[in-house]
Amino acid sequence: MLYREAGQFKSTYASDGQIFPIRQDRIGLALLLVIAFVVVPFVASPYFFSAILIPFLIFALAAIGLNILTGYAGQLSLGSAAFMAVGAFASYNFMLRVPGMPILAAFALGGICAAAVGIVFGLPSLRVRGFYLAASTLATQFFVVWALTKVRWFTNFSSSGVITAQQIEILGYQFETPAAKYLLVLGIVCVLALAAKNLVRSNIGRCWMAVRDMDVAAEVIGIRLMHTKLLAFAVSSFYCGVAGALYAYAYLGTVEPEAYSLDLSFRILFMVIIGGLGSVLGSFLGAAFIVLLPIVLNNLAHFAQISTAVASNLELMVFGALIIFFLIVEPHGLARLWQIAKEKLRLWPFPH
Repeated sequence: MLYREAGQFKSTYASDGQIFPIRQDRIGLALLLVIAFVVVPFVASPYFFSAILIPFLIFALAAIGLNILTGYAGQLSLGSAAFMAVGAFASYNFMLRVPGMPILAAFALGGICAAAVGIVFGLPSLRVRGFYLAASTLATQFFVVWALTKVRWFTNFSSSGVITAQQIEILGYQFETPAAKYLLVLGIVCVLALAAKNLVRSNIGRCWMAVRDMDVAAEVIGIRLMHTKLLAFAVSSFYCGVAGALYAYAYLGTVEPEAYSLDLSFRILFMVIIGGLGSVLGSFLGAAFIVLLPIVLNNLAHFAQISTAVASNLELMVFGALIIFFLIVEPHGLARLWQIAKEKLRLWPFPH
């Protein structure tokens, strides 16, 4: 009974078209942000920050990037981890070689470099689609990792190929503790998630969805396919690049090119499929699910006295089963289940 639109009248088009037109959604989001920014930093442990919250936020940002490309624009990609690697190593080199470079500017420039690489490897999308496009983006994954490994300039001529991320410092304040890094990552993710939500509701987002649904019809009504597809690759790669920089600076600290492997690309793809294609909320739900599931399975394996090898194989089996389940039962993922729950709350106690 608390989730009703009755009495919430809109007198302007702007108020009717806002991101959260229902008052309960706005209140719920405000409470969630207050808990995330104010309550969690005082009650969570360093392990909870480092092992759960920070990777969850970073993977959610990368999933938003892939969701823009795959869920909204309909372009299948298996190179998300490669774009994350470009963002991480570009940010590292900007900080290393440009004196006085602000860390946030380095993250942004790393994302721009990833966007440039995304545009180059997005050119095949103008001619191929589906699994052929997935194969071309898969080549991105291998090429980027190979380039970062063989061209030693990217790793500052490190003999092992491993780089150590510089200290995060903004306006004289050093983000050393896990809580401080969590707040930084949370702030960046909130800003970019809000930007993505507004972007997909704009004319650009409608062009992406038109190309996703039927590119021939979209071209007939005047949408420029080349501009629309490459812009989707650029924006998606930018988000993945910023996520990769945060992955190196706020999570790993010390990173090598192999950290951004094909397995990471598949994990991000699983987040999008389980969370829901074409949904910013689904990116967060999928990231939370993928981050929390291994922890839950490991605890259950420890409780049941199952070996680590069996537990790791069980994790892969559960991932595969869930992918098949969501593709068959609910292709729109967890975000669709949440939407159905809200619709039932609106009509409760009447049947739906």
